[in-house]
Amino acid sequence: MPEENKLARFEDVVLRHLDAAYNLARWLVRNDADAEDVVQEASLRAFKFFGGYHGGDSRAWLLTIVRNTCYTWLGQNRAHELTTPFDEELHGREETNPETRLIENADSQMLKQALESLPVEFREIVILRELEGLSYKEIAGVADIPVGTVMSRLARARKRLELYLRERVEGGVR
Repeated sequence: MPEENKLARFEDVVLRHLDAAYNLARWLVRNDADAEDVVQEASLRAFKFFGGYHGGDSRAWLLTIVRNTCYTWLGQNRAHELTTPFDEELHGREETNPETRLIENADSQMLKQALESLPVEFREIVILRELEGLSYKEIAGVADIPVGTVMSRLARARKRLELYLRERVEGGVR
């Protein structure tokens, strides 16, 4: 395929998913500038290997590349985050009241903190499912794990989120 056609097709098929790519990268690396760098690197990788893309879900294809790029970046820059041990133990509506807005902002911040407290392998599953709306099968493809593992990680992540939030609410911590 001529380079000009490849670029036009790439822009049409892949670039429309950059918001989802950034969202996933941001939650995995937990820093805006680093997420931008990761998405840029992932986009370059996607373009380089675009000849191997033969149709299908371009969003899942790109998110797979972003995920892998995030893990490579984390391994090079924050390897300790990839070895976090597993311990068993936002959309707001229109406000008319500043107090309600303050409470919802605090709740949103608490949810963000709860998500960031998850180990990266759980956080990615929650982000892909709850924020990006991918199916279990799509997540399994992106993360290169069995569907049963997706379901298990999602259940464990939700339980950890519930415990985190319950402790903060019952303890009066905001």
